Amino acid sequence: MTGVGPAELSIETTGLSKRFGHQMAVNSVDLAVPTGSVFGFLGPNGSGKTTTIRLMLGLAAATSGSVRVLGEEMPRRLHDVLPRVGALVEGPAFYPYLSGAANLRRLDAADPLGSARTRRDRVHSALERVGLTHAADKKVRAYSLGMKQRLGIANALLAPRDLLVLDEPTNGLDPQGTREVRSLVRSLAADGATVFVSSHLLAEVEQICTHAAIMSAGKLVAQGTLTELRQAGQARIRVLTPDPGAAAQVLTRLGLNPTRGADASSGAGGPDGTGAVIFAPLPARFSGGSDDGRPADSDFSADGVVAPEEMVAALVAAGVRVRGFAAEQVSLEDRFVALTGEGFDVVQ
Repeated sequence: MTGVGPAELSIETTGLSKRFGHQMAVNSVDLAVPTGSVFGFLGPNGSGKTTTIRLMLGLAAATSGSVRVLGEEMPRRLHDVLPRVGALVEGPAFYPYLSGAANLRRLDAADPLGSARTRRDRVHSALERVGLTHAADKKVRAYSLGMKQRLGIANALLAPRDLLVLDEPTNGLDPQGTREVRSLVRSLAADGATVFVSSHLLAEVEQICTHAAIMSAGKLVAQGTLTELRQAGQARIRVLTPDPGAAAQVLTRLGLNPTRGADASSGAGGPDGTGAVIFAPLPARFSGGSDDGRPADSDFSADGVVAPEEMVAALVAAGVRVRGFAAEQVSLEDRFVALTGEGFDVVQ
């Protein structure tokens, strides 16, 4: 990540490591979370995300390395930092035979900075913000998993926070609940809080986050703005045609290195417009792209590289039946797979 100084970071780790016996769960992680960002912390299960969060919040001791949260050294300044941090880590735990409101009142009472006089107002406001006022008096044992997730977020919002750390905040939520949590995260960021969201759901991160980091096997393999992460991948030409061999020959003559993807349909070459997909990676200098994630057309005319419209014209002139053509930037999912070698749970 470029252009961000220490004073502009809500979370900063240097060489952060955690070993369990012979297993290195977190391996020399240098994380930089800009103040005011919605930061997505990505990685497959077992990649070290939750352990890193526990180290950041002083819930576990690091084997080596350092952590600064809100400008303070952790865990040495833990008692100064934690009142400014709201967190939902590893799923919420509540008293099942108490109501949601009663649980929050007990948790609020444990906060030495919370005023008893305004406790009920704070609890009501937190429940209203996560859409649980209708279930405030219902016993938590009757809550669904999604409702418990919302109650956990409400607990994190009982007091004004400079930093919110949410571990899988949409776990168990239905589509409407997921949309509401996304809206809540955006509103928290708009109010000036930094929101750190750990997730394995690509759609969640792409819709709400401004920055992200990717973990793999305990190591931090990439971080930056979403645009920077996408642009680090290689742009490519995608051609849909029933004449893949001829298309590959034309693209090769144009200086590209085409490869054939999976057939778009078993009816390749049929009159319905189906065919085979041909990919041709573009030079790295074209990874800048436009605001919507696709390389800008003007980029392709530089340094003697043929522009997209000229590629199409060359394909058609050679008799290639072009059923689809796109100049596209590698997606965040593609980057994740390339960096970790693992798939991603994608919510549509």
